[in-house]
Amino acid sequence: METPPPNIARVYDYLLGGKDNFESDRALGDRIAQALPQVHLGVQQQRAVLRRVVDFLVREAGLRQLIDIGSGLPTAENVHQVAQRSAPETHVVYVDNDPAVLAHARALLADNKQTVVTDGDLRHPAELLADPVLRAHIDFERPVGLLLCGILHYVLDDEDPYRVVRALVDELPSGSYVFVHHLITAGPEVDADTAQAEAMLRQGVGRGQFRTSAEVAAFLDGLELVPPGVVTVAEWRPDDETPSHDAHPVLRLAAVGVARKP
Repeated sequence: METPPPNIARVYDYLLGGKDNFESDRALGDRIAQALPQVHLGVQQQRAVLRRVVDFLVREAGLRQLIDIGSGLPTAENVHQVAQRSAPETHVVYVDNDPAVLAHARALLADNKQTVVTDGDLRHPAELLADPVLRAHIDFERPVGLLLCGILHYVLDDEDPYRVVRALVDELPSGSYVFVHHLITAGPEVDADTAQAEAMLRQGVGRGQFRTSAEVAAFLDGLELVPPGVVTVAEWRPDDETPSHDAHPVLRLAAVGVARKP
């Protein structure tokens, strides 16, 4: 059987040490790692900051509904696991448009009535929000947590990512929160590596666009930023296990922010 082309969800799975990937995914992952040393640490810390954000949304903000768009393949400490550990009644909807991701997640979540997965494409927000599975599981009369973790850098400028995010945010009720994680172009000491890694992403999966920290912050315009604002992954409410981005330059290549809809 012919090996399928690389798929970004499976590449992430490989970089996280998972087993749901093919040789083409591993080859692209290895090329990205060549261009961007310590990329494995960057991917691990993306998961770590996602856990910290979900913990904040459930424990501190009191949310009981989360929508994770572009969830990728299930790994340890998924959104529903983190959320439901603190509040078992939390509803979680995973949205993805990758058949392998959807099949894998549905099998994993078959016995979890509070968590569902549905087919949707971030680039088509109206259709995504109208999805009957999502609508049956999420009450848009109550605050929602919208998670856009590691997905917006796959929406290219000519696909108008700011319009996409605005369309989603406009439908959220007051008191909702939005989380963004996005690869960024950082300081001059890593720009060459960043450009090479971006080229590898585009070559391997057909898309991938790094933006500046200011451009990432613009996704949250009009919302109330949660301290410490839009910062690097390592700077967003770090815990005792969070490594320093001074010691690991790869951690300067992603910005995150959480904001509340007034």
